[in-house]
Amino acid sequence: MRPELKPYQPLQTQDGSLTLVHPVFGEAYSSRHGAWMQANELYLKLTQTHQHPAPRVLEVGFGLGVNFRATLEDCLKRGVFLEYISYEGFPVSRGVLASVELPLSAPSQRIWASLLKRWPAHPQGSLCLKGPWGRLEVRFEDVTAALFPAGWASAIYFDPFSPRVNPEPWQPRVLEKLFLAASSGARLATYSVSGRFRRDLAAAGFVVSKVPGVGKKAWTLAEHP
Repeated sequence: MRPELKPYQPLQTQDGSLTLVHPVFGEAYSSRHGAWMQANELYLKLTQTHQHPAPRVLEVGFGLGVNFRATLEDCLKRGVFLEYISYEGFPVSRGVLASVELPLSAPSQRIWASLLKRWPAHPQGSLCLKGPWGRLEVRFEDVTAALFPAGWASAIYFDPFSPRVNPEPWQPRVLEKLFLAASSGARLATYSVSGRFRRDLAAAGFVVSKVPGVGKKAWTLAEHP
């Protein structure tokens, strides 16, 4: 895991929500078109998690917890139980997490505050949070070596930094493991439409398509048959 060498730079995105620029990778955690928008439109809705009666989300890249918070907010509103496992190889500090506020309801905010309280000073191993709302597990490990739960996920949020600065999660062996972790009919969503990446997804067994994103941006949808 890389240390926080320099301050994280705040970036106001076009929908008014905040993201940060990573001091080592030099990339923003979320789309400049909107951090909250991306979490809801790309990850929550494109995977159809917003319609699932009992979603089981596997995420690559917990980052600032924006995707988790969007999913939590939706599940609380619908009254459905959420199971969420996220893999993060470069965890930020509690202070950095707390600096990125989002438009959450009071119940979601209480759960997020509980997570912040338990966030370790030196993340390693895993962190688990449980309640009547569901269960979150953040595993602080390299996805290239991680063991994913077989046939478990109803949705996969694939949200690491880009292949240019963080190529490891994009490797074929990781995509093959994600295919085995997905249940039948599961959907994987990500912001990259790299031709090589989409071919590797197809080689792993997914049915892959490029779908309209925001503005001129396209997104990738991969479905487990």
